[in-house]
Amino acid sequence: MLEQKREKLKTIFSEMERALIAYSGGVDSTLVAKIAYDVLGDRALAVTAKSPSLLPEELEDACIQAAAIGIPHEMIETHEMNNPDYTSNPVNRCYFCKSELHDTLKPLALERGYPYVVDGVNADDLRDYRPGIQAAKERGVRSPLAEVNVTKAEVRQLSKQLGLPWWDKPAQPCLSSRFPYGEEITVTKLQRVGRAEIYLRRLGLSNLRVRSEGDTARIELPPEQIKEFVLTTELPTLVSAFQEFGFVYVSLDLEGYRSGKMNDLVLQHSQTGFLSSRQ
Repeated sequence: MLEQKREKLKTIFSEMERALIAYSGGVDSTLVAKIAYDVLGDRALAVTAKSPSLLPEELEDACIQAAAIGIPHEMIETHEMNNPDYTSNPVNRCYFCKSELHDTLKPLALERGYPYVVDGVNADDLRDYRPGIQAAKERGVRSPLAEVNVTKAEVRQLSKQLGLPWWDKPAQPCLSSRFPYGEEITVTKLQRVGRAEIYLRRLGLSNLRVRSEGDTARIELPPEQIKEFVLTTELPTLVSAFQEFGFVYVSLDLEGYRSGKMNDLVLQHSQTGFLSSRQ
């Protein structure tokens, strides 16, 4: 079954002849870039958006991974932070982010002679609250993984089979996802969250989030890591560091990290009309 899906993905790109990949450096778009390059060679182009909402380390990873694959790779700047519809952080914030992304990519694709823009949306993404998917659809962006019904687990399996060393890379959504809906997003806030997460990563932690709620940083770690973190971390030193980053209070989420936690309320109300105005 998995091999059949891989062949279908190859067929999709073979029929495209030329394609531009919206490349974040995550495991999904990396798999898409790998298969596209295997089929199309230099007729595939990976393009990564540079934005304050992305960690510099993630951009570096994208460059390293694209070079390892061999696919031509470029960076462009996006300006969603200039859009009040985005910075006001509504529940459909991602719609405006992806609109900016693809409104930047589509002209580039046309100028360079790429008839298709593709992304790394997978089948599981379609079952989550992802307003950015609508923005991509409106602009004719293709999602090969979703089209072939490739799940996140299958993305990792295929990536491992293809020898991609990042097959188990944790998901790393943009830093704007660390804020509760309705709290304004600023470059300063994004920077302090980014600095806090880098600090924790340098302690050897991974698959973590620093949620920002007003002046409070709420650290989320996998549940199995919480006890060791409390016992082995110099907490006063950590608090001082976070305060230097701009936070006033530092807390630890005892429930632990769970992907999409900020979307819980949205999903609970999605059948009640609460989201009826979303794009």
